[in-house]
Amino acid sequence: MNLCEKERLGLRDMNASCAAEDYYLGIDVGSVSTNVVVIGGDGRIYYKEYLRTQGRPIPAVQTGLAKVHQALPDTEIKGVGATGSGRHLAAAIAGADIIKNEITAHAAAAVNFCPDVQTVIEIGGQDSKIIILRNGVVTDFAMNTVCAAGTGSFLDQQAARLGIPIAEFGEIALQARNPVRIAGRCTVFAESDMIHKQQMGHSVPDILAGLCAAMVRNYLNNVGKGKEIRPTVLFQGGVAANRGMRKALEEALGYPVVVPPAFDAMGAVGAALLAKRYIEATGHKTNFRGFGISQAHYTSGSFECSHCANRCEIVNISMDGKLIARWGSRCGRWEQTDIAY
Repeated sequence: MNLCEKERLGLRDMNASCAAEDYYLGIDVGSVSTNVVVIGGDGRIYYKEYLRTQGRPIPAVQTGLAKVHQALPDTEIKGVGATGSGRHLAAAIAGADIIKNEITAHAAAAVNFCPDVQTVIEIGGQDSKIIILRNGVVTDFAMNTVCAAGTGSFLDQQAARLGIPIAEFGEIALQARNPVRIAGRCTVFAESDMIHKQQMGHSVPDILAGLCAAMVRNYLNNVGKGKEIRPTVLFQGGVAANRGMRKALEEALGYPVVVPPAFDAMGAVGAALLAKRYIEATGHKTNFRGFGISQAHYTSGSFECSHCANRCEIVNISMDGKLIARWGSRCGRWEQTDIAY
């Protein structure tokens, strides 16, 4: 941890006096989780909320904003950033000032918390990514969005099969004495191999440790293939909570892996930081719709544009019956947004 400042990695006391503080909101909507973060003008985190999206991103964002308002009732938001696979939807709901992809957001958060970071390993519920940085600048990246064997859902499925709570997965894996080797290239082979190892009499800790090692091999052989992985390495995403995975990564790489306290919400942190930079650089007033939107009624719909052969699907978002955002056209014909990209 000596390369990363512990004080900067910690969450700020939410009860601390912050009357003169500027606040910036970051929202990261993914397929599995929705994360909402509030940072101060100094870049520190004042509030962090991790929610399950459960296929309902709009209510998840509204719930997150309601929780922020409850925790920080007198907060005046100066800027809002959105990221994640549902970033356009989150931006429309909240009134974001800037939208950024996951790579940009995760990299911004990583560099802010650990300026010496050279590699970011991010493993979430449905996808995983690697970001290579040199001198604080992204030089390469890769994502895995096809196979579930290298994501958190892989561990969820195997934990459920073994009857192990996913929250206890990592701690049990650390108890392994002789981790077994499990084929982890795909979930089907992994499940078959795991059952075989159970039938052979291997212990649950040894099997869980083997699953962690298999997932790391899958990640490095696919997402990390051809990448020059250098320390300092930050491990981000929900899977970073699994200490067994952290150990497996360290053993495979041969050096320490840093897990920041906000590991499960670094995308939202990055979105908030980027919103802060944008507002400070432009002097624009925020588009934030206010915390009252947690009680608003949102509807979404779509139609197919027949203007050309592309036949684009155009998405409409309405709040209390009023159209507030529209996107989906390749040519920009139907775009209706004032958000920066």
